[in-house]
Amino acid sequence: MTATHTAPVECVILLHGLARTHRSMTTLASALTTAGYHIINFSYPSTQYHIAQLAEDAVTAALEQCPKGSKVHFVTHSMGGILVRQYLHLHTIENLGRVVMLGPPNQGSEVVDRLKSLPGFKLINGPAGMQLGTRLVDLPRMLGAANFDVGIIAGTRSINLLLSSLLPSPNDGKVSVVNTQLDGMSDHISIPVTHPFMMRNKTVIAQVLHFLTHGKFAR
Repeated sequence: MTATHTAPVECVILLHGLARTHRSMTTLASALTTAGYHIINFSYPSTQYHIAQLAEDAVTAALEQCPKGSKVHFVTHSMGGILVRQYLHLHTIENLGRVVMLGPPNQGSEVVDRLKSLPGFKLINGPAGMQLGTRLVDLPRMLGAANFDVGIIAGTRSINLLLSSLLPSPNDGKVSVVNTQLDGMSDHISIPVTHPFMMRNKTVIAQVLHFLTHGKFAR
């Protein structure tokens, strides 16, 4: 009898951004499923807790849903990337594959610097949103360089000209291109997309798939 061998399962955990849900990642989830990945499109209460608790709870729970022994990748939008950095700052994932971050505030966002003292900002964005400034004492700047295989996609278009005016150019309306960058990153690319909708863009999705397969973006 000839033994049959099946390809190892590769699990992709999707983590949405601040004040969003898993529904914002459904187009990306469908494309990744079609490509053969096992998808965990995880919702977490992004405006209710600090990033440390969100990361511990969300990433732990999502990992438990991946098939046992599978290689684990992450694809994140915005603050979802900071959750992965926070988790990997404290933990090792033995079977970690690659990470793709879409519009991550890896060096924080000047929007938070300028607006966090306004009435209503914390009510809308929660304690996690208050942590996303650009100061050296703000969490994104304290997590250090990447010690994992990560590709970053930055957007260069905005639908919010007011917020864009608070940011260095180019930016996506929430995060500047320069502040998406991270020491130790494997690759970085800018695409003319906006922050709220980049994860639904066909070019972005194609680049996500390319990085997960090849460890670099297509040029």
